[in-house]
Amino acid sequence: MNLGMILFIFLFLFSMLTFVFGLNFMIMDLIYFIEYNIFSLNSCSIVMTILLDWKSLFFMSTVLFISSFIMYYSKNYMFNELMFNRFIFLMLMFVFSMILLIISPNLISILLGWDGLGLISYCLVIYYQNLKSFNAGMITVLSNRVGDVALLMSIAWMLNYGSWNYIFYLDFMMNDNIMMLITLFIFFASFTKSAQIPFSSWLPAAMAAPTPVSSLVHSSTLVTAGVYLLIRFENLFHNMEFKFWFLLFTSLTMFMAGLSANFEFDLKKIIALSTLSQLGMMLSILFLGFKELAFFHLLMHAFFKALLFMCAGILIHSMFDLQDIRMMGSVCTQMPLVSICFNFSNLALCGFPFLSGFYSKDLILEFMFMLNFNVFIVFILIISSLFTVSYTFRLIFFLMIGNSKMFSLNMLSDSFSELNKSLFGLIIMVIFSGSFMSWILFPFPLMVCLPISLKLIPLMLIFGGVFMGYYFYYLSLKIFYIKFYKFIMFFSSMWFLPIISTFGMVKNFMLFSKMLMIYGDQEWTEFYLGQGYLFYLNKISSLIDLLYFYFNNIINLMLIFIFVMFILI
Repeated sequence: MNLGMILFIFLFLFSMLTFVFGLNFMIMDLIYFIEYNIFSLNSCSIVMTILLDWKSLFFMSTVLFISSFIMYYSKNYMFNELMFNRFIFLMLMFVFSMILLIISPNLISILLGWDGLGLISYCLVIYYQNLKSFNAGMITVLSNRVGDVALLMSIAWMLNYGSWNYIFYLDFMMNDNIMMLITLFIFFASFTKSAQIPFSSWLPAAMAAPTPVSSLVHSSTLVTAGVYLLIRFENLFHNMEFKFWFLLFTSLTMFMAGLSANFEFDLKKIIALSTLSQLGMMLSILFLGFKELAFFHLLMHAFFKALLFMCAGILIHSMFDLQDIRMMGSVCTQMPLVSICFNFSNLALCGFPFLSGFYSKDLILEFMFMLNFNVFIVFILIISSLFTVSYTFRLIFFLMIGNSKMFSLNMLSDSFSELNKSLFGLIIMVIFSGSFMSWILFPFPLMVCLPISLKLIPLMLIFGGVFMGYYFYYLSLKIFYIKFYKFIMFFSSMWFLPIISTFGMVKNFMLFSKMLMIYGDQEWTEFYLGQGYLFYLNKISSLIDLLYFYFNNIINLMLIFIFVMFILI
């Protein structure tokens, strides 16, 4: 039994245990706040704090459940990897960093988990050591460092309260100016980690990582850390005047990601953009005041997105590392089991009735209609949901229905039995988790009373999205893409955000820091403080050595003179 199998068993059992504890905590309405004194020095105590409630336990159970099947998947997907144990340990450290962030009510321990996620994600993105991976890793780590600085600033401002346990101040400090400033920093940090506009470009770039890493990162760990932190801080932005602007940014992120995915041809990037779209939906409903609904969609999204990436990994693995969907087709006839899992997860992403995504997305749309909110936000949400169905069915048309454009001698088959076994646990959750988790999280019956026209909108979005997806599929086969190349380029490149963030932001910041280094650190400051200070210290030390030498010789001569005079006398 190798390391991957041992970790699969351990993580799976641990996830079942935490789920049972989460049920118990929810039924008994329990919250455990644990403080462990690591060491004390005089009056200073270093304390590790842990918060256990039903939210943290359910989310931790989801992360561990998905991680266990990804470990089993990695055991076979990376079977010819020379440094397999190193890869598994990196994945394990990634999961533990996320768990540390989940159970932390303290901004210091949150920063440890937050930076652990950022650092290990960089190590995993550059795992295949080539130029593309290096560039993707740099844009990922530099974008996330912006959020880390915001989190450090919020830690500094928390000193005004005498403790970093933010959980104590969420209720009675809501209108305090300092807490409002801290909340703004938390917003900023969460937006970078969840890749909202204008920090969206790193998320598709992170696809340079191995597929098991993508499956873990885009389902339940790195990108959801910002959403989870905002769910914890949700009490603080009820009365914020600028909450609408954050809602606008998240809605535009959802719209932009859905539009870009309809013009993208890279299989993994399409799924990455769908993650970005769903993150925008979670944060939008969170800013409207429904944190339980955002948390519910967070859990549902984790299951079907992990399965979607795992199926995509098997397809890419079978097609000799080919990721262009224009070269694929008729996969369902040669890989029926993987195709079934892929289509189920895709339909759950669309919100197809009675799959896991339906229970959360349908509720989100209906709650939005009940609020009588800004018509622009409602329009953006409906169009974004339409785009979600559209790029999903466009992907299905390319992969399943279109003709195969690969060479006739290929390795498409369901013979990867060990890889296929890792899909079974997640396909069960994709089909059944929506219903039983909705019974658990919403134990009292909810009646959403809406006109029949609004009730039918989710169903109409699915049918309309199917036709739109076919239209995009049909256009991509024609000369349309060549005629309107500039428009297609604008839409497919996320409104030029990758170019702006790499050449506009990162490159200019790098040049500015290089200029500061040349004209600041290496000029007068270096002359008087750095190397200059060392130069003068060397000169002074040499002078002292010289004086000591002469002084020592003079003393010796005087002693000899005194000794000679004493003998003569």
